[in-house]
Amino acid sequence: MTIVYKAILFALLTTGIVWVSRSSLRDVRYHGFYRFFAWETILILFLMNVDYWFVDPFAPRQIVSWSFLIVSLVLIYQGVLLFRRKGNLDQGRDDPALIGIEKTTELVTTGVYRYIRHPFYSSLLFLGWGILLKNVSWLGLLLAAITTLFLIITARKEETENIRYFGETYREYMERTKMFVPYIF
Repeated sequence: MTIVYKAILFALLTTGIVWVSRSSLRDVRYHGFYRFFAWETILILFLMNVDYWFVDPFAPRQIVSWSFLIVSLVLIYQGVLLFRRKGNLDQGRDDPALIGIEKTTELVTTGVYRYIRHPFYSSLLFLGWGILLKNVSWLGLLLAAITTLFLIITARKEETENIRYFGETYREYMERTKMFVPYIF
């Protein structure tokens, strides 16, 4: 893919990310502010590595990369499915920090949420590192590390918001689950 196409794609996708994040970008207290930067670093990482997507497809790093990308898809699918089934979505929930799927009124603690609190951000974490493995470079490693940092900040900010909304129930939930990776982190 030429640099011109990458620049156009970057501009278009960034416009979409800004649109989705518009209410959160006004205030650094919202988790969406930091999520925006995680999305942007993943986008840059993707555009850096898109030309290597199918190069040497059976190399160990490619196999690990595809494994991470599949885990990313499973996590986002499970997270969305459980939010829709169990989260009691209410678009009328008055919270400018939340985008559509996040406007739950019930705390979801089953399925993947039984093991991790943030499958959406975990999905992005696996996505970023999976993309990095397509073509590992120093700049790519730096971007993946920055993405990880923004996702941790995003999750912590969201946890503050969730404690404010769900109260002690969410604190208890935090004590028995990990942030991104079951039993580890």
